[in-house]
Amino acid sequence: MRTDQFDYVLPPELIAQQPALERDRARLMVVDRALGTFTHAQVRDLPDFLREKDLLMVNDTRVIPARIMGVKAGTGGQVEMLLLEEVASHEWTVLLRSARRPFPGTRLFFAGGRLQAVVLADEERGKARVRLECEKPVLEILEEIGTPPLPPYIQRKTTDATQVAADRDRYQTVYAQSPGAVAAPTAGLHFTPALLQRLEERGVRRAAVTLHVGAGTFRPVVADDVEAHEMEGERYTVPATAARLFRKTHRTGGRVVAVGSTTVRTLETVWREQGAITECSGRSPLYIYPPFTFQAVDVMMTNFHLPRSTLIMMVCAFGGMDLVLEAYRVAVAERYRFYSYGDAMLLV
Repeated sequence: MRTDQFDYVLPPELIAQQPALERDRARLMVVDRALGTFTHAQVRDLPDFLREKDLLMVNDTRVIPARIMGVKAGTGGQVEMLLLEEVASHEWTVLLRSARRPFPGTRLFFAGGRLQAVVLADEERGKARVRLECEKPVLEILEEIGTPPLPPYIQRKTTDATQVAADRDRYQTVYAQSPGAVAAPTAGLHFTPALLQRLEERGVRRAAVTLHVGAGTFRPVVADDVEAHEMEGERYTVPATAARLFRKTHRTGGRVVAVGSTTVRTLETVWREQGAITECSGRSPLYIYPPFTFQAVDVMMTNFHLPRSTLIMMVCAFGGMDLVLEAYRVAVAERYRFYSYGDAMLLV
């Protein structure tokens, strides 16, 4: 299968640079896979499309303010560091950006030296491994000096403290619990406490898994053949409560409604590895593209994704290529807003 089969034309002005004024006021395209129809609604209408005994499965990962600015020791040259994952005590995999790439042994200073990093080694795909030195826990310092790691297609002329504060709030789900992601599970950004309450009143149960979204979510598919691309593994956890509610939903005839591609990948990974949804943790390198047999997920809610991305491939696998690509054409014609801060799609 060719990567260009997942291409579509998107006017640049449809790439959302800001979230909707209210989370659940984003638009929602409901795609009926059996009928091949599209219904235009808002996210706050979601209870109308779900049923009593359905299970809303969300990803409760918390985005850390992982992007920080600093300087190199000696030269004073500016450097941007994006922390990705702690791989050993005080050692992190990071992305570094500077005029000249810091070589192993270089010391970097952040926040006037309150946080320092020593480059240990270069790694594949432009990453580096660093040792962090600080008096406080790293996550505490990031909360003080870091900024949300917004995706590269959000390009603003200026970013002031007010904007950073707004992104800290809106580039985070209201149910985020477990720190560790460097990208938001964006379908979840649309939920509000009031909407979750209305879903509960509708009889829709809710459970959470955790998948810490990594930098691989931004990595484009550059291979001409879809099969030649490799996914980067991401850490996941399925707690006992989520596994129990999943089993109960199947017993009582409800549907599993996965909010976001990360939730889909977690559930389908566990099903393939365990033969059921059980309490467990691990790393998921699962790459979903057509054809793919879904065994854990019945309904999927997701945002509109980049052309040729692994995310649109997953959606095409779930909804069918022809139907999903037609839905994207309709979304463009109807001026939906695309990508992380954009509108949503519900595939039933």
